[in-house]
Amino acid sequence: MQLYNLKHPSQVVSFTEAVKLGLGKDRGLFFPTAIPVLDDMETLLALPFVERSKKVIGAWLASELGQDTVDSLVEKAFNFDVPLVQVDDNRYSLELFHGPTLAFKDFGARFMAQCLNVLAKDETINILTATSGDTGAAVADAFFGLDAINVVVLYPKGKISVLQEKMFTTLGKNIHTVAVDSDFDACQSLVKQSFEDSAIRDGLHLNSANSINISRLLAQICYYFEAVAQFKQQNETLPVIAVPSGNFGNLTAGLFAKAMGLPVKYFVAATNSNDTVPRYLLDGKWSPNTTVATMSNAMDVAEPSNWPRVEAIVDKMGWSLSDIKGVALSEEQTSNALTALHKAGYLSEPHGAIAANALTQVMHEDEKGIFLGTAHPAKFNEVVEAELKISLPLPQPLADVENKAILSVDLPANFDELKAHLFKLLK
Repeated sequence: MQLYNLKHPSQVVSFTEAVKLGLGKDRGLFFPTAIPVLDDMETLLALPFVERSKKVIGAWLASELGQDTVDSLVEKAFNFDVPLVQVDDNRYSLELFHGPTLAFKDFGARFMAQCLNVLAKDETINILTATSGDTGAAVADAFFGLDAINVVVLYPKGKISVLQEKMFTTLGKNIHTVAVDSDFDACQSLVKQSFEDSAIRDGLHLNSANSINISRLLAQICYYFEAVAQFKQQNETLPVIAVPSGNFGNLTAGLFAKAMGLPVKYFVAATNSNDTVPRYLLDGKWSPNTTVATMSNAMDVAEPSNWPRVEAIVDKMGWSLSDIKGVALSEEQTSNALTALHKAGYLSEPHGAIAANALTQVMHEDEKGIFLGTAHPAKFNEVVEAELKISLPLPQPLADVENKAILSVDLPANFDELKAHLFKLLK
């Protein structure tokens, strides 16, 4: 597999290099030179999830890593269920929160960890990543205890739920966490600045585990195939898929799946008040506002890093951006969407509720759709309990960390201070 830097197309790397580098020159995202197309989709969709995922990822990586290695990576990474649950006559929820940290990020983080564990060999790798909530927990769990791999997670102080925070800030050992006194965009900017600083990037053998890392995206492609496979067992129409969107890695993976041949009618990019993309899809003007804190905090991103990949896929496939529908919900609309789902007999959380409502807004009467349930409702227990006036029991992974002490270091959104901290921590 070969990939090129979207900002500097002359920089071409292998998958192994792309996974280790994370970002290209000048913060450029790596993008595949070719997108494989899978034949005999009916047979493929009839396979079990893990067996199908071996073929999906093998189409990208078998020529470089060997199919046996791909099979091993998939088997170790994808060892939990991915149920598609019918919510009403026209909508289904793809529940992506049955992994160890109860969020969709488990797919990408666990696959990336397995990749680096194989590809790094005897090298020491230091991973620097930013999280708006779920990435931190998934990455921390996936890499915890792995030899020769250290992880540093930046997150916006006071802007994620306490239980989200405790899932990755209480581990210790090779997992280091920094509470940044700002928002997620500032955390993401600090990560990108670090990759541009050769002293940090090269001196500390830096890597990123954000959705900017191509290995994470390849893993996420697989659950779109699973969604359609289960949907087709009950429906003859093509599904509309609504994606709760923050940094837009999730939608990117869905578009890659469609480019590989997956039968999807169209995608809906569902956001909260941080509505840069829905506005852009309407007027063609990229004009990010200041990030707004919302109850769907994992989507509190005003400048999504993965958007250049979305446009690159659309351009490569000869599609139109108008094929992607953008929907943004206010806080009041999010609350109403969460309540409406609960009254319909389905317990969700703010991010999934936004995507579910987005389906209702855009689908025609003859259409049926899937929204992605990206996190367990208990990960946002404070919001869910307050909005729905219910009490949620904690699933075991959350109960295990509820009373643990947070081990984070507090830092301002200052690059020089972060740089000094990283060298003190990792050198």
